[in-house]
Amino acid sequence: MKRFIACVFLFLALIALPGCKDEIPQKEMIRPVRATQISDPAEFTNRWFPGQAKATQEVELSFRVAGPLVTLPVNVGDTVRKGQELAKIDPRDYQVDLRSAQGQLERAKASLKRAEADYQRVLRIQKQDPGAVSQTLVDSNRQTAASTRAEIRSLQASVDSARDRLGYSYLKAPFDGIVTATYVENYEDVKAKQPIVRLIDLSQIEMIANIPEVLISHADYLKEAGKVFRVRFDPFPGREIEAQIKEIGKEASKTTRTYPVTLIMDQPEDIKILPGMAGNAASTVSHPGMQDLSQIVIPETAVFSLDENKTYVWIIDEKSKKVNKREVKTGDLLDSGITVREGIEPGEWIATAGVHYLKEGQEVRILSASTEEVAK
Repeated sequence: MKRFIACVFLFLALIALPGCKDEIPQKEMIRPVRATQISDPAEFTNRWFPGQAKATQEVELSFRVAGPLVTLPVNVGDTVRKGQELAKIDPRDYQVDLRSAQGQLERAKASLKRAEADYQRVLRIQKQDPGAVSQTLVDSNRQTAASTRAEIRSLQASVDSARDRLGYSYLKAPFDGIVTATYVENYEDVKAKQPIVRLIDLSQIEMIANIPEVLISHADYLKEAGKVFRVRFDPFPGREIEAQIKEIGKEASKTTRTYPVTLIMDQPEDIKILPGMAGNAASTVSHPGMQDLSQIVIPETAVFSLDENKTYVWIIDEKSKKVNKREVKTGDLLDSGITVREGIEPGEWIATAGVHYLKEGQEVRILSASTEEVAK
């Protein structure tokens, strides 16, 4: 018995031994974060951004009705004016439909005249001799006139529809432009909505420039400043064209981390810029609107508040990869982000997403492709 009790105590002691060991400290998780480096606005005046030309307006024209093509007077490269005829479907079937609808409408109008005359006649007879006609006859004539008027409205709609279909058999240029493609041959049967002619407007030219994400926050100021860009196209390296921002893209390329910014410019008189031409764009150094670039703009998702009166961002130390909270003074809210008046300097890194899950001194790993060098 004593031997059994001793064995039990020994077994319990062996079980308790692991609990006496010191707990192994767990390594703190390195949190991945989106981040961006605060850019120096002066970089906009020192860099050229690649891009490609495109037409301001481009459209593939088609008929809204079907039929055999009888006229195609334009060729690729032709310059056309707004309202000029580009193609025509044989209109005879649609002309017949229109005449038929008009004939039915005229007959209905004649019937209405007779119905109204009959109604007025029975009304006069009833007034002169109430017993000469029944009220049923009066009501019947009134109903006939009303029904005929309703039929006229329906037939008028049919005439309008037939006239529209006849008009759709003519394809006209919606704006001044150049024919860049024809998709059918003359005398070919074409279907409704089948592409016939491609037309582009070259009175103005657009260029899609690729702006790095670290600089895109300044684009709003440049957009308001007007023609603050100069553009050079590769076929004409010695020629610069004034341009302004038309549109700022809101989504960056997943591979290049650049944003598409659409520039627009007038077509020069001495050269012709064609869609697809490659080139580069840079901002004008001396334009007075550039002075507005003194403010820093950061993503709205980068700021957070711990109380009602103070706003903060997380600053990422490039060497230690640790975050530190810093108070900032914010300003206007723009399409591209929020302005910061105080608290951040160009060249510093800030977290731009998940800011509510970070804590002081926490080590992070930057996810943005543009920060690959810092994240190593």
